[in-house]
Amino acid sequence: MSTTTLTYIGGPTAVLEYSGLRLITDPTFDPPQTYAEPGTSVLVKTHGPAISRLDIGTVDLVLLSHHSHKDNLDYEGLELLASGVPTLSTPDAAFELFGGGLIGLDNWESHVIGPVTITAVPALHGPPGSERWVGHVTGFVLEADGEPTVYVSGDNASIPLVQQIADRFPSIDIALLFAGAARVSRIDGALTLTSTDAVEAARVLSPRVVVGLHTEDWEHFSESRAELESAFEGTGLLVDTPRGERVVL
Repeated sequence: MSTTTLTYIGGPTAVLEYSGLRLITDPTFDPPQTYAEPGTSVLVKTHGPAISRLDIGTVDLVLLSHHSHKDNLDYEGLELLASGVPTLSTPDAAFELFGGGLIGLDNWESHVIGPVTITAVPALHGPPGSERWVGHVTGFVLEADGEPTVYVSGDNASIPLVQQIADRFPSIDIALLFAGAARVSRIDGALTLTSTDAVEAARVLSPRVVVGLHTEDWEHFSESRAELESAFEGTGLLVDTPRGERVVL
């Protein structure tokens, strides 16, 4: 029986228990509110987390796809990082966020913590050319002896990059796909996978199971969890992840 479990917190945030470690993706623990900061798109959070930051328990590692958007790292998420928990992210995040234990990784660079090797993999947060608006993002691949190989997409919208990852890691067992087709007015195109693209990413990766994240709790997510479930209907791949419940993968 698998010992890898996932607890869905909300938005892009989940606790992954893997090879004896507790890892968390893009930590967002704020209550519902509006974020209106100069030079950025207004983002509206509609629901709070299933479990608060103070009740989340021990976190051994944060996997942060990027640091510049509140739907991936909010104020409570920053508090978690400030506690000193080891964090992997982009070199830009490592440069701009001081304190804590943040490590910036280039594409294909690896970091080892305990029995787990984490490799940063490429991601594109929107259509080509959108980097000037949204900055750089990263995904992650997790490997450990005797454990399934896990892909965490982060805010990636590029199927060609998923193909590059599949070429390097041909045996992905579990794929955590950030979907929701996030959209903002200044960029023409989805900033994360559409539901249809998530199915295509799964076809490219051929995982045993898929976990859908980043489909709820924010107004700029243009496709819902229900649309993701409809796209995966009949595949048997998409895992049901009720909010706040620990699910074996």
